[in-house]
Amino acid sequence: MSAEPTVFVVDFGAQYAQLIARRVREAHVRSEIVRWDVTADELRARQPAGIILSGGPASVYAEDAYRPDPGIFELGVPVLGICYGHQVIADLLGGRVDRTGEREYGKATFEVTGDSVLMKGLPATQQVWMSHGDQVVEPPLGFRVVGSSPGSRVCAMEDPQRGIYGVQFHPEVAHTPRGAEMLKQFLYEVCGLAPTWTSLNIIESQVEAIRRQVGDARVICGLSGGVDSAVAAALVARAVGDQLTCIFVDHGLLRSGEPEQVEETFRSHFDVDLIHVKAADRFLEQLAGVTDPERKRKIIGETFIRVFEEAARGVGDARFLVQGTLYPDVIESGSATAATIKTHHNVGGLPDDMDFELVEPLRDLFKDEVRAIGEELGLPEEIVWRQPFPGPGLAVRIIGEVTRERLEILRAADAIITEEIRRAGLYREIWQAFGVLPAVKTVGVQGDGRTYAYPLVIRAVTSEDAMTADWARLPYDLLERMSSRIINEVPGINRVAYDISSKPPATIEWE
Repeated sequence: MSAEPTVFVVDFGAQYAQLIARRVREAHVRSEIVRWDVTADELRARQPAGIILSGGPASVYAEDAYRPDPGIFELGVPVLGICYGHQVIADLLGGRVDRTGEREYGKATFEVTGDSVLMKGLPATQQVWMSHGDQVVEPPLGFRVVGSSPGSRVCAMEDPQRGIYGVQFHPEVAHTPRGAEMLKQFLYEVCGLAPTWTSLNIIESQVEAIRRQVGDARVICGLSGGVDSAVAAALVARAVGDQLTCIFVDHGLLRSGEPEQVEETFRSHFDVDLIHVKAADRFLEQLAGVTDPERKRKIIGETFIRVFEEAARGVGDARFLVQGTLYPDVIESGSATAATIKTHHNVGGLPDDMDFELVEPLRDLFKDEVRAIGEELGLPEEIVWRQPFPGPGLAVRIIGEVTRERLEILRAADAIITEEIRRAGLYREIWQAFGVLPAVKTVGVQGDGRTYAYPLVIRAVTSEDAMTADWARLPYDLLERMSSRIINEVPGINRVAYDISSKPPATIEWE
């Protein structure tokens, strides 16, 4: 995918950096996030088509402020600064940024006050979304002020000759209704890019890349039944055909009826070899007594690889392993742009002495892009639109030691949640809905008797890419139905709670 013209988003610790990258991709231009301390030479080597400086929580004049390499402005590449990025441009190029006391948070009115490239064709007065306490009070030499707001006199500035632009507001958020048009002006008119980052082009470039990487070697793919591994398998199958063997490992941590569904679906929709490895006992033995979530993930990741290595010996000593790793997996597992939030089993959970070379055709993609590719490849709807499920499965939804009893309890409760969400017609609207089983017991009363059983936590969220998420406002009658059924139908549960935390500060999964 690297041959595709790319806009780099320089992340200054902004909550919206991933959103900026997504908005660029929605304009069908490839984007990539890099750390704030990336050097101009490093960027030059990657041949950026454009650079966007994100927002950030600091003040540009603070002692510990993130300051980019000034050489970025000498690359001859168009630059757009957003919020903190706007202030960084002013500060580094000779303008002035001050804390004036005129803070703006939330909706604000933006007035176009000059001949603007970014605002071309847009209304003179617009609603924008602000989040700043500092402001640019004097633009650098060569810049013209093209917009203002009540709390930011230099709300937008441009130097078309050098191709450098800055806006104090956030065009990437939905609360700036014309923001997507401003970003397209930057991408299409300033950077001179065409909307070529499409599903069809991604498929073509990945098929070519897979063939170059694999040659005539044997390849295996670990199937989970989810959309990520399914689309990865379909891409590799298109690229190398019968060189691919898919291996489905039933680790005993799947949802109710899932092993049978996965095997039936893939045997009927994929013209590739499928090996079904039943390894539940092996995984449970490795997880016995383990309560630390990071240890769980690493144990599961390593055990997966060992199972793959053993299975691969029967398929011509495969050299390559296909994985459905996504861009958010890479970011959250501690990439160059983020601290480790949690180790994804198919990224940081892999052992160092692994025998395979990885093939990761989805590594640069967000979930919505993967779904679009799946549809383009003709995968069935039940695969493409299946809700995300973690690679470590129910092991990270049991808070504490994983046992057979707890797995059976959680499976039964989770099946009720899914059934009721589908019955309510909300399955496609909700990013994920599932149950969490904390390994503690609480007092209850059932049938005139005292019980001492597990609580079950229902977690349902809405999201676009799992980088941020909000708790789903499920109807009370739906919550009541799920709670009643779980308590009455699942032995071992006497209490149901609903998680109303968003990401951040929480994560979607509990571990």
